Amino acid sequence: MSTLNLTLLTDLYELTMMQGYFESQSSEVVVFDAFYRNNPSGNGYAIVAGLDQVIDYIKNLRFSPEDISYLRSLGIFHEDFLDYLKNFKFEGDIYAIPEGSVVFPHEPLVKVIAPIMQAQLIETAILTIINHQSLIATKAARVVRAARGDGVMEFGLRRAQGPDAGVYGARAAVIAGCIGTSNVLAGQLFDIPVKGTHAHSWIMSFPDEYTAFKKYAQLYPDACTLLVDTYDTLRSGVPNAIRVFREMRESGIELKNYGIRLDSGDLAYMSKKARRLLDQAGFTDAVISASSDLDEYLIDSLKTQGAAITSWGVGTNMITSRDCPAFGGVYKLAAVQDEKTGEFIPKIKLSENTEKITNPGNKTILRIYDKESGKIRADYICLADETFDESKDMIIFDPLETWKKTKIKGGTYCLREMLVPVFLKGECVYTSPSVMEIRDYCSREKETLWDETKRFANPHNVYVDLSDRLFRIKSDLLDQMGRDSLME
Repeated sequence: MSTLNLTLLTDLYELTMMQGYFESQSSEVVVFDAFYRNNPSGNGYAIVAGLDQVIDYIKNLRFSPEDISYLRSLGIFHEDFLDYLKNFKFEGDIYAIPEGSVVFPHEPLVKVIAPIMQAQLIETAILTIINHQSLIATKAARVVRAARGDGVMEFGLRRAQGPDAGVYGARAAVIAGCIGTSNVLAGQLFDIPVKGTHAHSWIMSFPDEYTAFKKYAQLYPDACTLLVDTYDTLRSGVPNAIRVFREMRESGIELKNYGIRLDSGDLAYMSKKARRLLDQAGFTDAVISASSDLDEYLIDSLKTQGAAITSWGVGTNMITSRDCPAFGGVYKLAAVQDEKTGEFIPKIKLSENTEKITNPGNKTILRIYDKESGKIRADYICLADETFDESKDMIIFDPLETWKKTKIKGGTYCLREMLVPVFLKGECVYTSPSVMEIRDYCSREKETLWDETKRFANPHNVYVDLSDRLFRIKSDLLDQMGRDSLME
């Protein structure tokens, strides 16, 4: 999986457009932005993930002889273009928001500045990588929030849409706050914790439940979590688990990392009853974990009902983001460089749908933090060469509902540029942190959000505003497009 050649992981039209640019000898440098329009699952924010895989993809972007042979077999590519592809190498710049960051609609998550053929080719791969991992990371952040500090394990590999989705979905889930995964390959590839218990089949393969529990405890005395709902949770499963725990204690085994798992039934009722039985037997520190088609809503409800569960195994609904299966990221041309002056000429895409009108120009993102609380006030999309003085008042406004304005008093805020250089002139200048380091960073990022933005229902939307200069450029382009259409 880690050595798979992804060069042809692209839509055919990227290559046919490349050939068109090649035949017309078009080598102009352009700016493309990868962004999304709506937060998934009705959330108030998203978590961006996948940059490390984008870096690997760009580093290994080469057309092999087998790739060239396959493209030739399609009968639509000319030999001079195929000869060009033999020595293809990405030579442009890529800027991106670091993985684990909280992000918002319409701001560039990845910005590509490169000759148009190169920038065009990498569109599909960037989108499929960033879209998938950001989707799962955002869903996992919701699940982790619902657990209110309890540990959440990612258990979704067998329900994921294939091996890649399972492996990289596990990576994204850990970035967003899960404490580990059941996915052993993900553990190996990304050096993340792997955890698990046993299946119902383990119990059923023994003459009785007690014998199955006892054998498992002998094998794994330091990680003994017993699945208690194979036959009868309260009359058989929990009592047999208690019997095994008592025997372990009496034999001098120190009980640690032990407990029971519930995988069916009324989890609120069962967990409370099980907790009472465990406590009465003197096992007050035994963990009660739960699985069974959990999502953020069910976990939140169970917490509200006072369920005695402190560890959660979440599979299908998280690894597939079942209620919102697509992130919806897009990749749009934003500027073309004038070959004589080097200036970037803003470009805009129009649409009958207002939210699909793009933001033109070579841009960056400034995040505005409240100095006192450290919380995010707004994100500010501006041109890459704009500068601002934090000691001066700042007036921001909604680019669609322009009468909505906010004055941020000088000295009460600080600015952070969100896009960082990843590739410059084709060379990688960014070192990706480990997954667990990204997880820690993501935890700090989520703390910069106001509670109102993190609620599940009707979250407060963080403002993503345009600078005055960018807004004027966008307005002028829209006016010019309007005049041109009237003249036709």
